[in-house]
Amino acid sequence: MPFPDSSVPVQPRPMDPKKDIAVYGYGSVAWKERMEDWKKKQSEKLQVVRHEGGKDSDELDDPDLPKMDEGRQPLWRKLPISSSRINPYRIIIVLRIAILCLFFHYRILHPVNDAYALWLTSVICEIWFAVSWIFDQFPKWSPILRETYLDRLSLRYEKEGKPSLLADIDVFVSTVDPMKEPPLITANTVLSILAVDYPVDKVACYVSDDGAAMLTFEALSETSEFARKWVPFCKKFCIEPRAPEWYFAQKVDYLKDKVDATFIRERRAIKREYEEFKVRINALVALAQKVPEDGWTMQDGTPWPGNNVRDHPGMIQVFLGQNGVRDIEGNELPRLVYVSREKRPGYDHHKKAGAMNALVRVSAIITNAPYVLNVDCDHYINNSKALREAMCFMMDPTSGKKICYVQFPQRFDGIDRHDRYSNRNVVFFDINMKGLDGIQGPIYVGTGCVFRRQAFYGYDAPTSKKAPRKTCNCWPKWCCCLCCGSKKKKIKAKSSVKKKIKNKDDIKQMHALENIEEGIEGIDNEKSSLMSQSKFEKKFGQSSVFIASTLLEDGGVPKAASSATLLKEAIHVISCGYEDKTEWGKEVGWIYGSVTEDILTGFKMHCHGWRSVYCMPKRPAFKGSAPINLSDRLHQVLRWALGSVEIFFSRHCPIWYGYGGGLKSLERFSYINSVVYPLTSIPLIAYCALPAVCLLTGKFIVPEISNYASIIFMALFISIAATGILEMQWGGVGIHDWWRNEQFWVIGGASSHLFALFQGLLKVLAGVNTNFTVTSKAADDGEFADLYIFKWTSLLIPPLTLLIINIIGVIVGVSDAINNGYDSWGPLFGRLFFALWVIVHLYPFLKGVMGKQEGVPTIILVWAILLSSILTLLWVRINPFLAKSDVVLEICGLNCD
Repeated sequence: MPFPDSSVPVQPRPMDPKKDIAVYGYGSVAWKERMEDWKKKQSEKLQVVRHEGGKDSDELDDPDLPKMDEGRQPLWRKLPISSSRINPYRIIIVLRIAILCLFFHYRILHPVNDAYALWLTSVICEIWFAVSWIFDQFPKWSPILRETYLDRLSLRYEKEGKPSLLADIDVFVSTVDPMKEPPLITANTVLSILAVDYPVDKVACYVSDDGAAMLTFEALSETSEFARKWVPFCKKFCIEPRAPEWYFAQKVDYLKDKVDATFIRERRAIKREYEEFKVRINALVALAQKVPEDGWTMQDGTPWPGNNVRDHPGMIQVFLGQNGVRDIEGNELPRLVYVSREKRPGYDHHKKAGAMNALVRVSAIITNAPYVLNVDCDHYINNSKALREAMCFMMDPTSGKKICYVQFPQRFDGIDRHDRYSNRNVVFFDINMKGLDGIQGPIYVGTGCVFRRQAFYGYDAPTSKKAPRKTCNCWPKWCCCLCCGSKKKKIKAKSSVKKKIKNKDDIKQMHALENIEEGIEGIDNEKSSLMSQSKFEKKFGQSSVFIASTLLEDGGVPKAASSATLLKEAIHVISCGYEDKTEWGKEVGWIYGSVTEDILTGFKMHCHGWRSVYCMPKRPAFKGSAPINLSDRLHQVLRWALGSVEIFFSRHCPIWYGYGGGLKSLERFSYINSVVYPLTSIPLIAYCALPAVCLLTGKFIVPEISNYASIIFMALFISIAATGILEMQWGGVGIHDWWRNEQFWVIGGASSHLFALFQGLLKVLAGVNTNFTVTSKAADDGEFADLYIFKWTSLLIPPLTLLIINIIGVIVGVSDAINNGYDSWGPLFGRLFFALWVIVHLYPFLKGVMGKQEGVPTIILVWAILLSSILTLLWVRINPFLAKSDVVLEICGLNCD
């Protein structure tokens, strides 16, 4: 066949769609038949997906399934940060490390001989800051974002005309003191949970009252009654948010785009109902202020079991979800359960972690949902689809089985516009957590988190099957066998051992499950089965019903069990002695040993090979309240830092715990940083005091700077600024939030972190425990009233001292320069720069201690006068106005005799 001339254009041949494509010679009949067979198979598989969606997802996960079916598409996708933003960021990090090496090379080789102590102190502090920065920086190397597809979730698990296949979820709400955590706030959180956009038969809300307060019990009773009116209103008109206090407080025109007269009428009616509900709750609060001498009594005349907070039996009350209680429109309502665990003197109840573990066991007996949502009493659901957002990850057939929890960012209401004390913590939630999500997942922050229940039970994450190894097909099979025979034998030997161990564990679990089921029915079992049951009892406690629930990966309770039997078993699992000689708090449930049980619990899960996911929907999933007062904020940070110190001195410290498990190296870096950061308080305070000492003594931590040193210092400052700017760019954080975070890092480090370090050392070395202080969630006297209230606490002493001595140092330095003339201004600029750096960072602290009063608080005046007197005497003793050269004595010529 002759080759056509390429210079001559080929005339296009017309195609008639009515004709068979084979007529034109582009294909063959065999090709056409293969295409028809493929289309036929695809259509058959599509019919299977549409009509048999209830099958196990593993049977339908075929890579050849047609992609046009939305129900078979992934439920979420990963959105990496664009290379134009992340690559310059990584380059700057590498450059900054190189600059740091040059900086320390210069600093160490050029000591200041006449101020050796100051120089050595500064170098040690700078080395510590550099190491801390590395531990904080590298976990942010590969930040990612995630996007969910709620419509695909509905297509996959909510078939039209069939029951919903979405998984059940148990919601845990924890509260302790109704005076610091007002019942109205807890009620709003509960109402937002009951009105969530999720099948009502698949949601159960458990409220843990660890203070056994009758006020909380009565308020919850009123809440359940008001929910019968509030829930149908929310679902009928799809309002957001579904916490009534915050819905009615929105400064928006609710009539905009609303032409339905029914909505306006019902909104006014439900608002009136809510105002009456608030009056009843406030009346209960007022009544609770005066406790009777004999304690509270219930309506039937019996004493309230929780009159003695430290000695009372366990209490469980199911308010909704039973006895045919429905809303005003006749629809079902989610289950609402009140739980107060038993407390007796002489037992360690482990504070919030113990209360959460009690809820894990109670919920496993009553509903046993495979997933658990944990929220604080002041964190309401702001996005009614939050549970669906989490289920997009948990119920994803490809990667959902390996996810232990889905963490949502914390967002807050009621914070002043300037966010003086960095309450929003935007840098952590929008930068650090995105970075961790690109490694093994974010850390658990204590609220707004959806867990897989199986992850609480100390089980390892499921391992994925490895793809078959690729071998070359250019050699015969017998040759490959000869070459790789020895390797295969070793691999087979190892795998056979692992299989034997795994099979033994599986057999034990199967025998245990059979034994438990037969034990419930009262049938005796063989000795070997009893041995396996005793092993489970040592791990989970002596409750056969609960042990059986731990082996049900998909949740559920026995249908034959009566409510009375389950309630009796639920009371048993919240008794004081249930956890004795078990692994609760050690390997199972929330982990004990720290007041920040959240970090420890998430760390243990990651060590078991699980991964977590960070979910940031456009509408914040949860919102809560934060302490905007300076003293309250410092006490909150003190508790967090104390928990980190406790973990640092425990066996669970990430520096030496969890090797050989599933924890990734960069994830470990993040956990090390989360427990080591309180130690930074000592070098930080020393470094912030150095400028004042230099100004008062006339010394400096750096010798005369050469051109080379100037270039290194400038490059270091530029790299620090560039790192911050690029982080703000890819994290979507404003410069105002970033700067507030930097300021409060100095304020908190100089106060709360230092006290936490000393309290942690006292607890470890001397056994002195500190009391857990519940942060007040109440707001008084109008918007931002707490911001200007001055509350004296010892936490204010260190930063106040640093602020005053640096101000005095600046005054002394300027006075000295004026006295000594023009030549002394040059060396002064370096000292002034560092002193002003400290003062600017402590400026929000200064505004906080000044309050809104016209005059200065007395304690501030006393402390300022005391420090001024001490430093004045010190300055006189140093006598900086004396010439530095030797004194020359001359004869005055006067006869003194």
